[in-house]
Amino acid sequence: MVAKNILGKVLFALAVIGIVLFCLFPFMQIISVSLKDVQDMASPSLIPENPSLDAYKELLGLKPIEATQNAAVKAILDNPNLSEEQRTLLMEKYENKNPFPFMRYMLNSFLLSITATMFSMTLAVFSAYAIAKMEFRGGNILRRGTLFVYLLGGVVLMVPLYQMGNSLGFTKTPAGVFIYMIMIYIMQTLPLALYMLGNYFRGIPKSIEEAALIDGYGRVRIILKIIVPLSRPVLITVFVYCFIIAWNEYLYASVFLKPFNDMRTLSVAIQALFYSKNSIWARIMAASTLTLAPVIIFFFMLSKNMVSGLSDGGVKG
Repeated sequence: MVAKNILGKVLFALAVIGIVLFCLFPFMQIISVSLKDVQDMASPSLIPENPSLDAYKELLGLKPIEATQNAAVKAILDNPNLSEEQRTLLMEKYENKNPFPFMRYMLNSFLLSITATMFSMTLAVFSAYAIAKMEFRGGNILRRGTLFVYLLGGVVLMVPLYQMGNSLGFTKTPAGVFIYMIMIYIMQTLPLALYMLGNYFRGIPKSIEEAALIDGYGRVRIILKIIVPLSRPVLITVFVYCFIIAWNEYLYASVFLKPFNDMRTLSVAIQALFYSKNSIWARIMAASTLTLAPVIIFFFMLSKNMVSGLSDGGVKG
């Protein structure tokens, strides 16, 4: 009996380790390729023979991109059978007149994501309180329909959203597109925020609000002075989830930001990098790693609050 229990625990542990390794392997591969130099790129090993941070330095502007491009085509240029005309055409093709402005794209992604998340959170706090704590006509329908928007795929909404933005003039200027993208990201994140915050607010005892009302507090003051401080864990959780949704969004950004290259977000820019003359695997994987960095940092910094906030926001009510 004891042997069976030990065997079961060992098999369970092996299964968990196998699943974890399976999930981590893509990330390990991304980091491995990002650290390889040009000569080591064909090696299937996860451990680079000559680890190099050149790809990261290039993306962060610490090293000129031209050096890697020259190294990538050096073998072809050294071919003695290559004519001078072919050599000139090849050099012109790989000449880096427009280096990949990674930091600009990261700033674009951050500004769009953080602005949309802050607006979404502000609207969600007051709206979720009204839905959870106040009785009004149509309240039950609104409570149950907060997640209905997620039943409609982004492709279904793309055409009407584009027509509406074009008719209102948002898609014609960089500032207009920026504002319109914020509005779209709010539309994508607000239902999730309403659902999680509404569930949590319903679990806060009414006696606390009644005592505050007796002391002369208004509804807005109750929300700001009582509800928000009591809801800190779930607010942090919802903030991180909304930020990740906006940070990783690709479909709408690829359409609305297409005419404005300088306003690309990272998700769109990395896809464009893959097909550009700057497309070297180490650089692409380094860009992917740096794109993941803010999300990972958020999770490590706020993980303690996120665990309690996720369970409270998903179960209460």
